[in-house]
Amino acid sequence: MRAEGIAAAAATAAKDGGLPPVHLWNPPFCGDLDMEIRADGSWFYEGTPIGRPAMVRLFSTILKREGDRYFLVTPAEKVGIRVVDAPFLAVDADISRDRVTFTTNVGDQVTADADHPIIMRGNGVQPRPYVMVRAGLEALIDRKTFYRLAAAANEGPEGRIGLHSAGQFFALES
Repeated sequence: MRAEGIAAAAATAAKDGGLPPVHLWNPPFCGDLDMEIRADGSWFYEGTPIGRPAMVRLFSTILKREGDRYFLVTPAEKVGIRVVDAPFLAVDADISRDRVTFTTNVGDQVTADADHPIIMRGNGVQPRPYVMVRAGLEALIDRKTFYRLAAAANEGPEGRIGLHSAGQFFALES
């Protein structure tokens, strides 16, 4: 199936404005689609950027991760796509004393908590911060947002530097 058909099926599945129940769908695998989500959060189809934000948002709602692979799924089919790093990019954060809420490049909002942790990878020289968005799908926290998190950080358990959000402490060091 081509991207247009998948987009139409996704639009039908998400009629109420919420996220489609992709976790309930287990359709047959129909092959790989020439679609890629690059490390900077941009989406490409057949080597061409997908320039319509609404289309990217629509595809993002039917994205599913199984192991190390990513798929676009509808009730009738599943197609593989490539993800270079993380499928989403956290491009902003609302930081308060006890809550950090991220906004992604596709419009999702997620508060860091036990189910949506801030995950540090990399090292002290090149930290790679992520936040879990949903069902195994992470967002890489962009540099400007990470700097804002670091500026708001304080000392937590065991002398580690980090942030509190929704009753959890998240270290901002690997």
